[in-house]
Amino acid sequence: MEKYLTPLYEKMKKASNAEKASGAKQYMKNQFEFLGIDAVRRREIIKEFLKEHGLPEKTALKEFVFELWKKEEREYQYFAIDVIRKLAKNLKENDIEWIEKMIVIKSWWDTVDIVAASICGEYFHSYPDKIETITINWIQSGNLWLQRSALLFQLKYKKQTNTILLSKYIEQLLGSHEFFINKAIGWVLREYSKTNRLWVRKFVDTHTLAPLSIREATKYL
Repeated sequence: MEKYLTPLYEKMKKASNAEKASGAKQYMKNQFEFLGIDAVRRREIIKEFLKEHGLPEKTALKEFVFELWKKEEREYQYFAIDVIRKLAKNLKENDIEWIEKMIVIKSWWDTVDIVAASICGEYFHSYPDKIETITINWIQSGNLWLQRSALLFQLKYKKQTNTILLSKYIEQLLGSHEFFINKAIGWVLREYSKTNRLWVRKFVDTHTLAPLSIREATKYL
């Protein structure tokens, strides 16, 4: 894996920008170090790297992810997520074990939200029988990032949204004072309102949501 990733490290370091890195670090409230590579350039580097070296072997995805997760600079985690998104439809059933670690290690909204909506969302499309077993554990874990993921994995489901499960999870988290939980409740309701505005309107009217959740949920109503 080191041999595979070394050319990536070289490309990323060459593209680094100290001024942009400082700005990104401040924007993310000093949670992480940055190389200072903006999204456009990062995607160019990803495209170049994959064209030259190809995708990682499917049997080595976990190793690939956590080699990049060890790196201090946040762009490496973004790279790992972008690659796994390309392979999300081919994930194996037990891959959820290390995907969950992507959520709980170096957790912040910038990685968690994409992992939840794009990687977990696709995984649960492939393995729907795993949804309740896993996401109920996330809700009951007390970990706000797993709880947020249990709300957001259906973000792109539209008509396939399991509203019974969504209602159940929101109801279990009502009264939370966590910004990231109340934001996620509002966000997932807002997205679903694009598909079923009447359901969302009724849900908002019949539940005592945090003001933040209400503002988000009713944006398109």
